[in-house]
Amino acid sequence: MKKRIYETIIIIIGNFILALGLCAFITPVGLITGGASGIGIAIKSLMNINISYTVYAINIIMFIIGYFYFGKKFATGTLLSTFLYPTFLAVLEKVPQLQNITNDVLLSTLYAGLCIGLGLGLVLRVGASTGGMDIPPLIINKKTGISIAWLINIFDCIILVFQVVFCPITIEQVLYGITVVIITTIVMDKVIMLGETKVQVTIISPKWQEIRKIVFDDINRGCTLLNVTTGYYQKNQFAVMSVVSKRELHLLNEMILNIDPTAFIISNETHSVKGRGFTLPSIDL
Repeated sequence: MKKRIYETIIIIIGNFILALGLCAFITPVGLITGGASGIGIAIKSLMNINISYTVYAINIIMFIIGYFYFGKKFATGTLLSTFLYPTFLAVLEKVPQLQNITNDVLLSTLYAGLCIGLGLGLVLRVGASTGGMDIPPLIINKKTGISIAWLINIFDCIILVFQVVFCPITIEQVLYGITVVIITTIVMDKVIMLGETKVQVTIISPKWQEIRKIVFDDINRGCTLLNVTTGYYQKNQFAVMSVVSKRELHLLNEMILNIDPTAFIISNETHSVKGRGFTLPSIDL
């Protein structure tokens, strides 16, 4: 129950930030963007229909399509965002203060990308979906096997072109719009992996017993012993493999080199660590 409440709160916050990015930084300066919001911007330019109404319609249609293609489990993760995002849009569109935060197009571009990327990243981080125009790429991927990331980018480019054709915008605005999409992608990836990045360390040394001991006693991490054969002398021995945080890496390196200055240490950044000591409670070592 606690996990569900936490995830629901994150989805609400993510959708609010997503809507804030559009209402405060995209529409006031006439930028363009991808997704259902981009279609909403184009339709507003053509017919003067509120963006939130268009997003409501697209999200509901795509939700129904997604339900038939992917079933109840997918629909459950999409339902909240389907209605939350356009609702937040409808509310924030009517807040006049958001229209005057900045008239600087570059600042608006940067903060639009930050807000949209942060909002999307938070929603995706808890395994939910923002629905809308994310669903057609998922369907095509299921049918063809083409990369989802590529398909989402293709759909976003099509929506950007749609806005270029139907909205009275300049080439400069198009370039800013592309920048928004790029910043959004970078921020979204960083938010999804925030706090997940660790360092995998593999140490090859004849003093593996002492190194194993400091990993347990001084770093308070677990480790795995790997059977290895050295290349030059062809001796069979153990290598010590452990996963530590970036803060712990420097201390571990110093301790290893104090034990064996000739130790061979390999450090690799890893982006998802599950298990005891990370996602499960530590045990008394």
